[in-house]
Amino acid sequence: MTSDATATTTATPRGATGPGPGPAPGPPPHGLGSSLPPADARAKTEGTFPYASDLWAEGLLWAAILRSPHPHARITSVDTSAAERMKGVRAVITHRDIPGDTAYGRRIADRPVFAAELVRHHGEAIAAIAADHPDTARLAAAAIAVEYEVLEPVTDPEIAFEAEPLHPDGNLIRHIPLRYGDPDATGEVVVEGLYRIGRQDPAPIGAEAGLAVPRPDGGVELYVASTDPHTDRDLAASCFGLEPDRVKIVVTGVPGATGDREDPGFQLPLGLLALRTGCPVKLTATREESFLGHAHRHPTLLRYRHHADAEGRLVKVEAQLLLDAGAYADSSSESLAAAVAFACGPYVVPHAFIEGWAVRTNNPPSGHVRGEGAMQVCAAYEAQMDKLANKLGMDPTDIRLRNVLATGDILPTGQTVTCPAPVAELLEAVRDHPLPALPKDSPEDDWLLPGGPEGAGEPAAVRRGVGYALGMVHMLGAEGTDEVSTATVKVQDGIATVICAAVETGSGFSILARQIVQETLGVDEVNIASVDTDQPPAGASCHGRHTWVSGGAVERAAKMVRTQLLQPLAHQFGMSTELLQIADGKITSYDGVLSVSVAEALEGKELWATAQCRPHPTEPLDENGQGDAFVGLAFCAVRAVVDVDIELGAVRVVEMAVAQDVGRVLNPAQLAVRIEAGVTLGVGTALTENLRTNRGVVRRPDLTGYPLPTALDAPDIRIVKLVEERDVVASFGAKPASAVPVVTSPAAVAAAVRAATGRPVNRLPIRPQAAVAHP
Repeated sequence: MTSDATATTTATPRGATGPGPGPAPGPPPHGLGSSLPPADARAKTEGTFPYASDLWAEGLLWAAILRSPHPHARITSVDTSAAERMKGVRAVITHRDIPGDTAYGRRIADRPVFAAELVRHHGEAIAAIAADHPDTARLAAAAIAVEYEVLEPVTDPEIAFEAEPLHPDGNLIRHIPLRYGDPDATGEVVVEGLYRIGRQDPAPIGAEAGLAVPRPDGGVELYVASTDPHTDRDLAASCFGLEPDRVKIVVTGVPGATGDREDPGFQLPLGLLALRTGCPVKLTATREESFLGHAHRHPTLLRYRHHADAEGRLVKVEAQLLLDAGAYADSSSESLAAAVAFACGPYVVPHAFIEGWAVRTNNPPSGHVRGEGAMQVCAAYEAQMDKLANKLGMDPTDIRLRNVLATGDILPTGQTVTCPAPVAELLEAVRDHPLPALPKDSPEDDWLLPGGPEGAGEPAAVRRGVGYALGMVHMLGAEGTDEVSTATVKVQDGIATVICAAVETGSGFSILARQIVQETLGVDEVNIASVDTDQPPAGASCHGRHTWVSGGAVERAAKMVRTQLLQPLAHQFGMSTELLQIADGKITSYDGVLSVSVAEALEGKELWATAQCRPHPTEPLDENGQGDAFVGLAFCAVRAVVDVDIELGAVRVVEMAVAQDVGRVLNPAQLAVRIEAGVTLGVGTALTENLRTNRGVVRRPDLTGYPLPTALDAPDIRIVKLVEERDVVASFGAKPASAVPVVTSPAAVAAAVRAATGRPVNRLPIRPQAAVAHP
């Protein structure tokens, strides 16, 4: 169900055809609140939409990357001579051939483009090759002779504290101690738990690919599926030893994104090879390379102790959170901040003492994946709430309702919740929604049982469980991130064009931009320009940034154009522009004296305006984990219904009921798709998705060894309530839609399995042995 709507690219795909005939005649949907379809939907369904793997250029060379088979080793020698002598090989590069910075990183530049002396994770890049055929490039990579002194890998994050430093900066990336309230406070009831969250891979539907084209001025253009093109450009320019204006990122179609879609580790070797050879160079990663090369969700170890009074009111939460960052820092600092800040969940907690660490290991790198930090702690604190309910003999929903956050409450970080926080309303909605019927004991309904009709289980061994979870995420960047986006709106010959470097990753920004311009200017035809770094920056595509910040910039620019359009008419009739309105393609005055079509008013005119949107600033957490670190929050409640074969441990998710705090519905169809995709991703996190390693070596890095939920695994998803309580500081009052169901759904599935089996579920994904009920 994952949506991957993307913006078009200016590069030419090989073998692409036209978009085909348009939709059936009839009035098109229009403006905010309508279910406007993606403009590229038909091309994607017909397979004609251009992705980076489709691109072609004259004189094209093919790239391959040599990767380490070891998670930790010292490189004693690299001999590239055999590869260089192979017919068709045009270039072989290692760390010695990098003219600029040899390491990169979003916040900390600690990850080498090519390993020089040490290998720190399985699959780390050692060298890159450009050849006239992809098979030649791969054979040349295999011909490079690398001698390693294999070292003992550090794969346990707890051991990393005392282990020899894996990096000059040490193994500790960040430590956040959160202290809120009285450390001596205690409750009448205390429950404890130890929880483990596995390593989830973003598993994009299309593996990484790109095309690098050298420019006559000595620069280079990179055609890649970047979700943060300006940051990627700056990293590339630093590596290439060039000024940023000589490196251009052109964003191609994004074939799925649940985090940082295009890791610079794929882009940088590509550009270096193009600059070295003077030829266009293309790289298309294999699925194995994709698994080894990009960042994953942080595996996390969580220890919790909850204190409550005899009525079930929370008194104190104590927790220790340990995030495994893998070999390099990437976004671990931000993920840890979210985990620590939301460690108590959407509940009022008078006293909280949380210790959080992110450490380096020799495991695969971790980074930004949707709901990072918040997802891991949600699974743990919701398990703790179920333990409290069980110990107190309370209904799981009652104990949650007794403690939920509301607007005006204070987070353990000391920040007041000023945005709408209808948490109780959300939970009551999923609690009161009718439960699905039980499957009948008949052969026709065998497919409803865990394992399906070919399963080995017996119907008598199936138990049904119902579980609840509440989750929360932050909107936009945190801890002082400067959020800003710039957009230009142009109108000429009755056609509007939006220019904004906000990358469409499936969030629906390109649809939203069309809706904004349609509603503001009354123009039906709105084009969204392709994204490249010649445009002003718009920031990364995550945390609802483009709905809020880029959408806000488009709205401001469109309103400026609206003023330009209306001012001559208002002056002509001696009234202010505020007395004119645009609706149904017409400009009318309040008194009916003026009535003219938008098309007539635009005839012969070229109007344009550029505007910025910058939300209010935040601040970093201080030495006690305190501070106004977040612009806003979004909440979700999920009820999971599962059937469990308690003899085999097989789990079937029957239904997921969702109630969500969305602020305002901007596109009903797109919103439903985003929520369904988030829930399905959460089900995969709960039951199947775990990138397993053996002493740091990734086991079976393919889509067979890493089972994703398919359409057959997706449960019946019921969106039972969308609370439209607008956030007054957000553009349009809307909140991000897709991250919070990802955060909440795994915890709900785990709660339902606990209810069905009576066993503590303290690890995600849930292993079959954890779902077997012992006699």
